[in-house]
Order: sequence, then structure tokens, then C-alpha cells
Amino acid sequence: MAQGTIRYWAAAKAAAGTDSEPYDAATLAEALDAARAAHGPDFARVIGVCSFVVDSDPVGTRDHAEVKLPEGGVVEVLPPFAGG
Repeated sequence: MAQGTIRYWAAAKAAAGTDSEPYDAATLAEALDAARAAHGPDFARVIGVCSFVVDSDPVGTRDHAEVKLPEGGVVEVLPPFAGG
């Protein structure tokens, strides 16, 4: 297990009701499962469409169960956004 911080942006921040919270998990999948359990179905729907970055490394299409979380790391939760 590793401990670090999950940071939420935009709609994910609104759904979580906070801009950040700690994680205590070995993988991204474990951290996200704990966050879903803590914040409920609306939050789960929002993060279902999010992108994730772990310590500046985009997760992309990798299986979240295979993404190891580092001690003291930061997970960025980024909802889709429009620019222009």
C-alpha cells in the first residue's frame, strides 16, 4: 500500500465535494474504488468519463488495476473539457 493525494478538477471536484483527499492504495483501481464508495453514484458517473494522471504520467488506456501508485504520489482526476 502507498499513501498519497488524489486531486479533483472541475466536475470531479464538484461531485466529490472537495478538491483533494488522501489515498491509501496499491493501484489506481483500488484508490478509485475507495473514492467511489466514499462519494456515491453521481461521483462514480463523473469519474467514469475522466482521464487520470499519476505523478505527471498520463494513464491513458492502461488497466487501472495495473497502474501502481507511488508513496507520496499525486493522482490528478481530469474530466473532459472543451476549449477554444
